[in-house]
Amino acid sequence: MTPITSLQDIEQLFAQRGGEQYSGERVTQLEHALQTACLAEQAGEDDALITAALLHDLGHLLHSLGDTPSLRGVDDAHQHRAVTALRGLFEAPVLQAIALHVDAKRYLCATDATYLKKLSADSQRSLALQGGVYSPAQASSFIAQAHARAAVRLRIWDDLAKSPGLPTPPLAHFMDCAQRVISTQNAPQLIAA
Repeated sequence: MTPITSLQDIEQLFAQRGGEQYSGERVTQLEHALQTACLAEQAGEDDALITAALLHDLGHLLHSLGDTPSLRGVDDAHQHRAVTALRGLFEAPVLQAIALHVDAKRYLCATDATYLKKLSADSQRSLALQGGVYSPAQASSFIAQAHARAAVRLRIWDDLAKSPGLPTPPLAHFMDCAQRVISTQNAPQLIAA
């Protein structure tokens, strides 16, 4: 997997693959990303969490496993693919929310009796592939991690961001948020002259 080294790389990836169906849902990958980021913004979150919301499922665009791998019993490990690709571009507040958003689903299933029933069919299938519902001890351990609470909020928006045709700001709007949270070690080489 080629690392993503600029915001232009992200824009290009969305341009090439953002029109693909979001696994088992009635929205595209780009619609889902924009809706998730929009929900984070509407909640008054900072640029880092808005960026994480935008990019949380980018890993789905970084493989060629086909549409809805969970139907074939495959966990595409999209959270890890995204974090690996974005590691040089963003720092922990963005990366950890992305890395933990799958485990946040497992946490919510363990701590909210109604949550599992609200999951889409694909989210329920992938839950089993991702390790299933956390035990009480696992849930306690999860939520004690840095950025876990942010990942839980991201996960809730992730579940809500599946409305076909819902108006959102364009990708460029959220890329401005991403520009503001680029890793300081990379900022000088990423700012356009």
